[in-house]
Amino acid sequence: MRCFAGGALALLASSFVTQPAFALLELDITQGNVQPMPIALPFLAGVGTQTGMAEDISNVIWADLQRSGLFAPIDRQAYIQKGMNANSMPRFGDWRTIGSQALVSGSIVAQPDGQIKAEFRLWDVFAGQQLIGQQFFTRPDNWRRLAHIIADSIYQRLTGEKGYFDTRIVFIDETGPKDKRRKRLAIMDQDGANVRYLTRGDNLVLTPRFSPVRQEVTYMSYQGQNPQVYLFNIETGQREMLGHFPGMTFAPRFSPDGQSVIMSLQQGSNANLFLMDLRSRRTTRLTNTPAIDTSPSFSPDGRQVVFESDRGGTQQLYVMNSDGSNAHRISFGPGRYSTPVWSPRGDLIAFTKVNQGRFMIGVMRPDGKGERILTEGYHNEGPAWAPNGRVLIFFRDTPGEKGGPKVWTVDLTGYNERELQTPGFASDPAWSPVLE
Repeated sequence: MRCFAGGALALLASSFVTQPAFALLELDITQGNVQPMPIALPFLAGVGTQTGMAEDISNVIWADLQRSGLFAPIDRQAYIQKGMNANSMPRFGDWRTIGSQALVSGSIVAQPDGQIKAEFRLWDVFAGQQLIGQQFFTRPDNWRRLAHIIADSIYQRLTGEKGYFDTRIVFIDETGPKDKRRKRLAIMDQDGANVRYLTRGDNLVLTPRFSPVRQEVTYMSYQGQNPQVYLFNIETGQREMLGHFPGMTFAPRFSPDGQSVIMSLQQGSNANLFLMDLRSRRTTRLTNTPAIDTSPSFSPDGRQVVFESDRGGTQQLYVMNSDGSNAHRISFGPGRYSTPVWSPRGDLIAFTKVNQGRFMIGVMRPDGKGERILTEGYHNEGPAWAPNGRVLIFFRDTPGEKGGPKVWTVDLTGYNERELQTPGFASDPAWSPVLE
């Protein structure tokens, strides 16, 4: 039994008995170009007044899996077996006929205490076996998050890796004329739903970054001409300034344990990296060069930091130990490299690259080898990782007087690129850890 609690959600989950793991369906996502798995997702059966909600939950699960690029939901008009629920035994021959490899069945049932019970089962169509079965109890107003949690369970069982659908994205909402944009800190579900604004837009805000261990963000805010670094608790709405720093402050980002923030402080014509302990507020200087060192990002084990620097004459990527020692360059391709961010898996570093007027989002290994460009466009910038390290989010600007930035995602194959719908223009996206 697990208990998920966060804000308005209080949700209980338990599992049904599943079959042994041998000979069961699993999608191999370690290959470069994954062929999406055909999956059947009938509407969950709704009991009484829950019919509409059951269809809404089913559609969110469908959209989550399809958007991942790893699954190809089959058109419901093609289904032969109708009227399934959590207790229905699939007629596996009917599902094989339409080419489905996996099948989801389930129900949404109103409870006497006002909650809803959601049950679902995931089936291996060709083996004719159940892969997983779970049930959840929650309030009706949590239906959308319930759908994301079910989608995560399906994703994890079929890929062997954790899902990323029960997450949120913080970003900068931009409105108004191009030369006078109003920028507000905003947050939304990872699929673009439930947008809410965290600041009013009175002051310019930039570069929000999520804590990897809690629902808290750090960001920059300009009050007058002085940029300051703030912490914002998403659940309580409490805002706290980290302190007054001489000169300009750039690119704050959390350490893996969430106990420190690393940032770039400008002093005169150069900028160096500093680490602040959030409990003691003591700062430690990590670099001391006449260059501009900025955009630091920790490795997930906290032992190393990747950052950008022009110490070699142009913007390039460097890796150093977390105490500032052994700094060495890792980017050697043509062009300029910036905004590096270490994957939560530890295996890759994402970056922005500019070469011959082209803006690219790419990845390389921490030693600088294996560079791959995933996407390019007029102005791509600011990659950030999904918590499972399989998808990147970034923003892409468009030219012209009416143009502006929009948020996009791309997976590690580079084939599954999608625009994420936002109310207006949006920039500087960052992904939350999975909600609890």
